[in-house]
Amino acid sequence: MTSPEIATLSWGLMKVKGCSSSYKDCKVWPGGSRAWDWRETGTDSQHYPGVQPADLEEVMKKGIELLVIGRGMSEALQVPSSTLNFVKQQGIEVRVLPTQKAVAEYNKLAVQGAKVGGVFHSTC
Repeated sequence: MTSPEIATLSWGLMKVKGCSSSYKDCKVWPGGSRAWDWRETGTDSQHYPGVQPADLEEVMKKGIELLVIGRGMSEALQVPSSTLNFVKQQGIEVRVLPTQKAVAEYNKLAVQGAKVGGVFHSTC
């Protein structure tokens, strides 16, 4: 099963190839995608405390070897070192980038057939 490419990215809008839905923020993995609401795990509108391990567990359970995190267009969404350590302890490589660069990196890997997952914030 391959990771779906992100077809379009603009401020507040993401579309994933093969999916009829559009997302503000999303999670993608080999064979699927869904909306991502980081407030579910306690991150507030000021982007604090940032991406939590619980935000990533669903994607990490999909057999990925590499995870790409998009912090937003202006990198407002933080990724604490404890979250990065959690991912690395599971034997998964992680890359954290501004969302535009993160999507480009994710798409490059997806096209190459890598077992890649991602979580992307499309504003701030």
